[in-house]
Amino acid sequence: MYEIVRRHLGKVVAGAAMAVTGTAVAVAISLPGTAGAEDSPAARGAASGSAPADGARGTDGAGGAEGTGGRGAAALAPATVVPPAPEGARGSGTDPLTDDELARARALALGTADSAARQDVDGDRGRPQHLGTELADPVPGREADRRAQVRFYDYARDELVTRTVDLATGKVETTATRRGVQPSAHPEELRAALELILASPLGKGVKEDYRDATGTELTSADQLWFNGDVYRTYREKNVPEALSRCGEHRCVRLVTKVRNGAWIDTRNLIVDLSAKNVVRVG
Repeated sequence: MYEIVRRHLGKVVAGAAMAVTGTAVAVAISLPGTAGAEDSPAARGAASGSAPADGARGTDGAGGAEGTGGRGAAALAPATVVPPAPEGARGSGTDPLTDDELARARALALGTADSAARQDVDGDRGRPQHLGTELADPVPGREADRRAQVRFYDYARDELVTRTVDLATGKVETTATRRGVQPSAHPEELRAALELILASPLGKGVKEDYRDATGTELTSADQLWFNGDVYRTYREKNVPEALSRCGEHRCVRLVTKVRNGAWIDTRNLIVDLSAKNVVRVG
């Protein structure tokens, strides 16, 4: 299985490389005579704020006039990149939430009395699992108000909690809870799932594949690159009894690989994060 997956991915990578190469050729043909100027020694000197060396100015011929219709080197001077303005503590209108606003929104959403009983993916109380924070839709007549929508998953009750907060007043405007709704998994949840796999007897094969690929032992999730998402039973032909509550429970499937190395197939291992259980499928 490991060799099949690796060969298949090799074909995918090769195909992608060919596609990128073809695109590069097309761009090179269609670009005007000044294409690539930004990558010349002169351009690199200008971007770094230093004057180019005398020899660098002659890369396109005498003074840069050749091939440019006699416009001279000045016509080839690349545009400079203006650094972004410093981010303020507070945005305006429909600007994305600033870092300060993101932190404030999360703190406000966690400040309610019922948060103490909620749990994150690690079972810590008082800290429901944060899934995401975004700018809330504007309310007619209050378009200038900065409001945020914060989503948590409460593992104590297996429910999605969504709170809307007013960033100016500090007020929690609404709280909505729903069960059986499973948004995409947060990186913290994916890491918790990987740690459960490695601690499970079913993780033995993952460790063996890692040893075969690297010659070293797999002892930590930090040694792997990983990604994944929610396991949705309605997309599967055969769902084991042990996973029948996925959808009500928070379940995920991972893809993993050695960092800067080979893929390790973990797609047949499903983790029920609510029950802290690992199940093999297929």
